[in-house]
Amino acid sequence: MDKALRRLKKKVDREGTLKIVRANRSYEKPSERRRRKEKVARFSAMLSARYADM
Repeated sequence: MDKALRRLKKKVDREGTLKIVRANRSYEKPSERRRRKEKVARFSAMLSARYADM
């Protein structure tokens, strides 16, 4: 039983289903959505720049 639950949790996590459900719980203004996406893009760009030399 534990194995099946663990597999289900991994599958849901990989698909991003839980993230979508949490995002749709409350309304997010378009400007907030854009600001959040820009913040994520800046963070990932910073990480890729940091580890580009390795």
